[in-house]
Amino acid sequence: MGTSISNAAANTQITYTVNFPEAQAHYADIEMRITGLNQNTLDLKMPVWTPGSYLVREFSKNIETLSAAANGKPLTSKKIRKNIWQLNTTGISEVVVKYRVYAFEISVRTSFIDASHAFLSSPDMFLYPANMLHEPSTIHIIPYKGWTTVSTSLEKVNGDSFIRYSPDYDILFDSPIEIGTQDVFGFTAAGVNYEVVMVGGGNYNKDRLKKDMATIVEEETAIFGENPNKHYTFIVHNALRGGGGLEHLSSTTLGATRDNYDKGYQNFLSLAAHEHFHLWNVKRLRPIALGPFDYDNENYTTNLWIAEGFTAYYQDIIVRRTQLYPPENYLGVAANLINLLEEQPGTKVQTLAESSYDAWIKAYRPNENSGNSTISYYTKGAIVALLLDLEIINDTKGKSSLDDVMRYMYNEYYKTLKRGYTDDEFKQGLERFAGKNLDDFYAKYINGLTPIAYNTYLNYAGYKLTNEPAANNDPALGITTIPGTNRVIVATVVRGSAAWVDGINANDEITFIDGVQVVSTEGLLTGKKPGDKINVTLIRDGLTLTLPVTLLKSPNIKYKIEELPNVTPEQLVIRKKWLALK
Repeated sequence: MGTSISNAAANTQITYTVNFPEAQAHYADIEMRITGLNQNTLDLKMPVWTPGSYLVREFSKNIETLSAAANGKPLTSKKIRKNIWQLNTTGISEVVVKYRVYAFEISVRTSFIDASHAFLSSPDMFLYPANMLHEPSTIHIIPYKGWTTVSTSLEKVNGDSFIRYSPDYDILFDSPIEIGTQDVFGFTAAGVNYEVVMVGGGNYNKDRLKKDMATIVEEETAIFGENPNKHYTFIVHNALRGGGGLEHLSSTTLGATRDNYDKGYQNFLSLAAHEHFHLWNVKRLRPIALGPFDYDNENYTTNLWIAEGFTAYYQDIIVRRTQLYPPENYLGVAANLINLLEEQPGTKVQTLAESSYDAWIKAYRPNENSGNSTISYYTKGAIVALLLDLEIINDTKGKSSLDDVMRYMYNEYYKTLKRGYTDDEFKQGLERFAGKNLDDFYAKYINGLTPIAYNTYLNYAGYKLTNEPAANNDPALGITTIPGTNRVIVATVVRGSAAWVDGINANDEITFIDGVQVVSTEGLLTGKKPGDKINVTLIRDGLTLTLPVTLLKSPNIKYKIEELPNVTPEQLVIRKKWLALK
């Protein structure tokens, strides 16, 4: 349905014209026109981060040659902060601001422009007037030569695909825009029109995607009882190697490997399910700190384990519910999640709540020691969601599940109270359906470092966790190396490993072990056993040194989820509810 510009009721009118005269050099030229001003100064601001990606990225670094004019005469602009330009608008009702943006970072959260297409991640493209986040704006797009199509969740103006309307800046900053020659197809699910935008080609099967993505939409909508959109857009960037996604209110951007829709199809469906689930969990049902947004600073919350971790759990359990893959596939995914967490030494250092809060300074700025000192709120959050789901199903003998918590919280806080939830309020929502106090659970697994009692929860459904190589006696140095070179250069050193204890460092190049030249990690410790002493010769900062190292037992784990013997009828009830068994 189109939108008329005349619907904008405010006195101030804001329009953007986006042009690409040098798309091949990765530039957009933007003209911003503001009319109806009645103030002495006007501050123009650029967000420093994009919602959904918790890192200050300093988007203003890509702006150049900003100029302003009023009544056809140049207007002085003064930069007063890293992301703020101030104009003297005394006696001026209309200003025109022109600026260039360089966009050449390939990711789902940053803009990218070349001769083939433009992806505009709105927070790093559009300046906005201070104190006017609630104002509407109109975006006119002038395409580069050969570009024919605009894809975005923003409404068309008078049916014109190249003119889009945003009712406020929160929506503009939550609505990426794809411009080019993308392949577009669609489907209808849960009463909503869906558009799938494929950029970069690929070996995808449109009919298969339409059918399977529709099933995912229906399964997720069933959890919350409604689908709040009229239309929704999947923007998929297909590349030689691609991945990741970023959620938005009525759209998402996905990264995919263009020729991996056969072997990697289940993973793609999980990614689509993850980002689509966010249209409820995070975009509407959200931690209270995540909205209204402060676009100038970090927005801290200890609840990203719910916002992202629960979504990471649902992405795979939803694919299981589609019946496209057998239960064993899901159990394999769950075991891999446990592997990821348990082989990370940081699980003994950083709590789940801390992982959420410190996302701004740690999660998106990993270094060579991150695995030793941090965990992912995605991974542990997904595992905690799995535990809570099984706990609720077990406590209610199959009558309720985590789905009921999500539906209740959505209705109570998003629809009724029209605000985000606090830590305690989400805990109370979980307790409402578990039928018991969860103080101990939170103390152990959210705010503490207690090792997870996996089998307590898996046993509810007649399963157990086993570690396949638990009996092995393989030695290990405890390092990872930089791939893609013909040299053995240390990338990371595992806490407590032989390399850690005996002083091997990241960036060391290992050249000899016991006088034998090292050219790869393959067979590095053949014939060795834990307790053996070896001499490791390495180059550090251009100097050669030899370190005596005592090998330790490999801590590597490979978990499997297996069926218990003699499963009871009560356990089968839990299993059927959890895994959507027919």
